[in-house]
Amino acid sequence: MNCPTKTFATVGIVLACLFFTNILAQEGARRPFQPEDIHRLNSVGDIATSPDGEWLVYSVGTTNVDKDSSGSDLFMVSWDGSERIQLTHTEDSGEGNPRFSPDGRYIAFVAARSDGNSEDPEDSKGKSQVWLLNRSGGEAERLTAMPGGVSSFEWSPDSARLVLVSRDPKDEEKEGADEEKPSHDTPKPIVVDRYQFKRDGRDWIGHEYQRLYLFDVESKESELLTPGRFDSTQPSWGPEGRVIAFTSKRAGDDPDRHDNTDVYLIDAASGAEPRQVTTWLGSDSNPAISPDGQSIVYLQSGELKYAGYDPSRIAVISVNGGEPTLPASDLDRHVYSPQWSLNGRSILFLIADDRIRSVGRVSTRGGAVERTYPAANNPGVVRSFVVGKKGIATVTSFAQKPAEIYRADNGRALSDHNRAFLDSVDLATVEGFDSRGVDGVLVGSMLLKPPGYRPGVKYPTIAYVHGGPVGQDGYEFDSTSQALAAQGYLVVNPNYRGSTGHGRDFTRAIYADWGNLEIVDIHTVMDNLVEQGLSDPDRLGIGGWSYGGINTNFAIATDTRFAAAVSGAAASNYLAGYGTDQYIRQYESEIGLPWESVEPYLKMSYPFLHADRIKTPTMFMCGEMDFNVPLINSEQMYQALRSLNIPTQLVIYPGQNHGLAKPSYNQDRLERMIDWYNRYMGKQ
Repeated sequence: MNCPTKTFATVGIVLACLFFTNILAQEGARRPFQPEDIHRLNSVGDIATSPDGEWLVYSVGTTNVDKDSSGSDLFMVSWDGSERIQLTHTEDSGEGNPRFSPDGRYIAFVAARSDGNSEDPEDSKGKSQVWLLNRSGGEAERLTAMPGGVSSFEWSPDSARLVLVSRDPKDEEKEGADEEKPSHDTPKPIVVDRYQFKRDGRDWIGHEYQRLYLFDVESKESELLTPGRFDSTQPSWGPEGRVIAFTSKRAGDDPDRHDNTDVYLIDAASGAEPRQVTTWLGSDSNPAISPDGQSIVYLQSGELKYAGYDPSRIAVISVNGGEPTLPASDLDRHVYSPQWSLNGRSILFLIADDRIRSVGRVSTRGGAVERTYPAANNPGVVRSFVVGKKGIATVTSFAQKPAEIYRADNGRALSDHNRAFLDSVDLATVEGFDSRGVDGVLVGSMLLKPPGYRPGVKYPTIAYVHGGPVGQDGYEFDSTSQALAAQGYLVVNPNYRGSTGHGRDFTRAIYADWGNLEIVDIHTVMDNLVEQGLSDPDRLGIGGWSYGGINTNFAIATDTRFAAAVSGAAASNYLAGYGTDQYIRQYESEIGLPWESVEPYLKMSYPFLHADRIKTPTMFMCGEMDFNVPLINSEQMYQALRSLNIPTQLVIYPGQNHGLAKPSYNQDRLERMIDWYNRYMGKQ
């Protein structure tokens, strides 16, 4: 609360403020976390460093409750934390991907907003474009006008050019399309002919590809760099600005049918031909050219068969190709975001260990991997990091702290955009909880205890299960679990087999056998909580979204112990899933073609085919336009339970994809979950 401090005319207001402040202090000023509090959370991300290392630029996402929309603005903070400047102040627009120009004069960023020029045909199309902000002052100006928009970009070392990633426009977005429109509003038929023909957020996939363009900052002219029927992404400039590394999937007659992505090099000139650098029969991604221009660091996936399960490896290869080296070859952990140290002698990256993710470092010559941040006695989850002349800055979340910017050298926080929220809410405590089942496998979970927790009391308990399945819950802020715990529940997040943090064998364990070992592990965690006297065995609940919802469906079909369940965006009948979602490659490579091997499909469709064994009151939720796990899956499970007279409900969010974009829908989702659990777990 901002209280005025001026004299005489405002004395009464000052006294009123002091009185109100004292009341808040007497009452503790904190209250339990509520679903509407998600709108107060600020999302910090998209970090970049200035050439001299003195400044960091980043985005902060916020919610406009009145307009039911989300947006983001850009901020700068000095390396010593003494100054913070808000760079943009826009409504209904999301500014992201900020990048300092190498000469330090400009900050470029991506945004879908109007520049007020009503005569500009691109002004009203809502496409993300690159905008330019002069650090000496003035308003940002739109730099690009790509018909398909811009998803990302990188500056050339001389600050004269950008390399853009832009998708081809759809037919109706192309120049002259308006002239061809009929007088009526009837949409044209949707015609698909690709093997991979749908994708969540893109809906139906035609022959629109992501391409690289060279863009001249002064002339504002762009040149196509990567033609052809291929996607080209993840560009990285060489230090002299002559070449660009990027990734593309070009092998075989139909790239849609495999995940074999390779690293390519291309001269930064119109008409140049790309040269393939890597030849691994798997996914090579995230290339970055070394400071001396001689090598490329990138991520090399595991075997193609286990794409999506195996950890990637840090790989280094000459710009001329050949055999790559694996500096961290003994590291059996999922790794992400490789970057060179400034002197090129070591590689920094993110490592996923059990319930934490930290910044790691390894010498280019190989050897031991060092975890540099956060400290072992203060576990957290690093979401991204940047290497600058002053050191490493990270975007990190901790168990009771939403993500902010921290220096890796001393752990100092450089941002505090969520301080007002944290000062006003009494959060659940969060701790690690380990369980070991009859097969000896250790399952690490996060356990949230509600505010005012009393030892010795058996609490109603909700297992809120993460999606993926290759992912994990860890020591980071989780608003869904906090909202549930604030209602007086113990909340546990089991990291079942298939989760990251334990290496290749742990994730591979569920390959082609979905809904088996994951459910064993979830029940193990619940058994342990009951045995230790923490949980009331008669008031257990379960829920999750995506693969967490899939696990929920399996759990209630294999055991009637749960008093209530909430299944979000989940599948249960995989014969119905084939061809209706975006996972066609995984279906065919992992479990086969239905007409050739129907048994695996039937086995993994256990929750639907044995719905008569379900006794748990279950609410199903899904986005209407979810192409990841389409609505048909939730509809079938709802209909099965409704036909069986098991208490059930189906909640459909209009126009939403796999992730709910509307702030009001996210609040509604939490409120409905809480009401459902309260109704059937003895809290009403």
